[in-house]
Order: sequence, then structure tokens, then C-alpha cells
Amino acid sequence: MTGRVVLVITHWLDPTADFVVAELSRRDVPVLRFDTADFPLRLTVTGVLRGGWSGTLRLGERSASLADVGGIYFRRPTGFEFGSMPPAAADWARAEARSGLGGLLMAQQRWLNHPHRMGYAEYKPVQLAAAARAGLRVPETIVTNDPAEARAFAAGLEQVIYKPLSPAAPPGPGDISMLYTSVVEPEHLDADGDSVTATMHLFQERVRSRHAVRLTVVDGRMLAAALHPHSPAAELDWRADQQAVSYEIVKVPAAVACGVTGLMRSLGLRFGALDFLVTPEGEWVFLEVNPNGQWAFVEQATGLPIAAAIADALSGEGGLP
Repeated sequence: MTGRVVLVITHWLDPTADFVVAELSRRDVPVLRFDTADFPLRLTVTGVLRGGWSGTLRLGERSASLADVGGIYFRRPTGFEFGSMPPAAADWARAEARSGLGGLLMAQQRWLNHPHRMGYAEYKPVQLAAAARAGLRVPETIVTNDPAEARAFAAGLEQVIYKPLSPAAPPGPGDISMLYTSVVEPEHLDADGDSVTATMHLFQERVRSRHAVRLTVVDGRMLAAALHPHSPAAELDWRADQQAVSYEIVKVPAAVACGVTGLMRSLGLRFGALDFLVTPEGEWVFLEVNPNGQWAFVEQATGLPIAAAIADALSGEGGLP
């Protein structure tokens, strides 16, 4: 490959990344897509230090020079694969790969987003506090494993909801892949049970709303869609019943846009998928920012040019660093 190449690091069955690769290809921007699982069986890497790092990434007949990397889109790669290597040796090789290949990549500058920034921003307590400092309204929130504290918090509110702190779902029957927002009933906070004491929980006031908003931000460009619920499940959490959601392009209020800009800056993010609720009075209430969130479904439903905005950011065509 020649010219400023974009690296797309994700698993091979990632339809969201497909949108970006297609847009970059349409612009004749060179792309090298790979998964970290391609290393070392399919991906060969060399780095040479001469002032800065030079060298190559080679996947089959495709290759890219480290010196020519103009942007890196970090999506959802899977782990290194070492074939039939004994487990103890694989553990060592995995640590070396992370430090070597990971280190060469971390030395690059133009990430969307940098993995370390994403890891920091994914902490819900961090992003909620940052949003409040940026002037966005945030629901009343408690994070605890103390049932008494949870009950006292709930007693002062009309209704309380529970939201998971991480994307992971607990093990159990039914192959649950995601936990959705749920209403907290009094028995859930029973001091005699272990539902609260077992680990940390996030409880929030339930914000009454007329609809949700998914706001995708790319290098300061804001692309917002209202998500109108048409079922009780979608009203509580639109992800739980996406078939019962309709979409509408909306404008971001100036005060919200200012707060979002401050939030993204404080978290060091160039990209984010932000969720809001809009109250019956029209106030936007911040719920969360996902620094690696899904957005293709919004583009498909509304035509918002999110893939084009991401391609601009990765190729430098948007005029931002």
C-alpha cells in the first residue's frame, strides 16, 4: 500500500466497521483491516526504531508501513491466537505480543479513539462526574453494595432503576448477552438477600421522558437522532425492543452541545455514542457515553452521514488532528 493508510482493528464479522471500510474505499483511501486474533498465525509485524518507529504490518498479500499510518479505527478486536502452543507458553507469548505489537500501535498518534482513553471513559462513575462538571444534567445516582444505602436512596425518589456498570452479563441459563435497564422493586433491596451485597450496583432516579436521543459525536461533529418508543420495554430501555422504536433526526440544543464538547474534551475522546432522555418539558438528561458505541443502525434508519464523518476523521479530510 502507498499513501496515508488507515488501520481498522476489529474482528472480521463487524458490520459497523464494514460501513467505514466501504466509505474509505470509495474515497480511494488505503485500508489495512485486521484482528489482533490474526497475530501471529496470519499477521507478521516488524518495527525498527530510527528516531521514530518504522516497519511493516503484513497480512497475506496486503501490507502497510508504520510510517504511513494516518489513522487507526479501534473497534472490537478479539484476543491473540497461538494455535496449539501449550497454555503456559501461550500466556507468555500473549504478554510479549501485547507489549510488542501493542506497543508499536500505541506509539501511533491518530487513534479514533485511543484504547487507553476508551478504557478510562468506560468507567460509569468517571463519565457521569465529567458530564456533571461539563454542565449536563445527570440523573441522581448511587453506586453501592450496601442495601441500607440503596434503600435510603430509593426512599427519596418516585421510582428507581438499575443499570449495569459494565457491558458484561452475569453467567446463568438462557445465554443472556446483555442486561437492560430495569425498575427496582423494594424486594430487590432486601437487606437479608445478597442481590445488592454481592457486588457494586448502580441505581438512578427514573427520568420520565417523551423519547431518547442517540447522539454520535465525531471530532466535534454532532449527529443526533430521536428514538421514539412504542412499547413499555422500549420506553424503559430502547435496546430491549428495538423493533418498537422509530427514528427522527433532531438538532442538539446549544447548551447541550456546549456540555458535550466539554465532556468529550475532558475524557480525551474524538468519538462517542451518547445517550440522552428528553423530558416532557424538553430538557436533555445525560445517561452515558460509549466511547466505542454502535452507530450503524442509526445511519441506516435516518441517513445521518456517520460513516462519512468517521472516514473524514480517519483520513484527515475533516481538517481536525
